[in-house]
Amino acid sequence: MSDGFWLLHADGASLGNPGAGGAGAVIYDDLGRVAAEISQPLGPAVTNNEAEYQALLLGLERLRALGARKIRIRLDSELAVRQVKGRYQVKSPRLAGLYRQVMALLAGFETYDIAHVRRELNRAADALASRAAAHQG
Repeated sequence: MSDGFWLLHADGASLGNPGAGGAGAVIYDDLGRVAAEISQPLGPAVTNNEAEYQALLLGLERLRALGARKIRIRLDSELAVRQVKGRYQVKSPRLAGLYRQVMALLAGFETYDIAHVRRELNRAADALASRAAAHQG
């Protein structure tokens, strides 16, 4: 039986930090089925933290397009999770704009929770992000 929550696993990669960036995300519907996979190159001068936020943004946009209302988000970036939860300030001007976009998208969902997971529990999103970073244009 479904509780109505969709699940987003998202991850970003940067080869060089900053370097070639990639975003990856896997979305599971409220029955636990894979509803979408995202693997998108982000360009040549992206930091790890920027890639994490870009992956989260892409996942949230796709969730909205799929009609999800209640979501669970799992990231292996403690920084991004703590910033979204309001535990850490966003001091980087480059991250501040991405953070604002994330918060605006989150406001459009009925409810959400966000939590940090160990990297090994985020393997599918990590692989999609790494593949995107390695295959720039």
